[in-house]
Amino acid sequence: MALRTLEAKEGRAMTVSVSELKNSLSECLNRAAYGRERIVIASRGKPKAAVIGMEDLLRLEELEDAVAAYEALAEYERGETISLEELEAELEEVASGVSS
Repeated sequence: MALRTLEAKEGRAMTVSVSELKNSLSECLNRAAYGRERIVIASRGKPKAAVIGMEDLLRLEELEDAVAAYEALAEYERGETISLEELEAELEEVASGVSS
């Protein structure tokens, strides 16, 4: 069974139901991997997950790393950091609690 012929609007992900995905998994994967499409999987009409290509995943992970770095810098600038010695003490405390 082929995916619905309704194409996603420009810049938007197309949505398929779980049953459509079951019947056309290979096509969905290829569209995400090679067609750079984003496919939303819906269950009972509600979005549950998405199929994206590896390029999109890597871009998302890079974005998450950049946001984490920005947040860490902001914490540092606000003085919300601890010294290396304090960190080591906390880690040692946690490790000793785990090994007990």
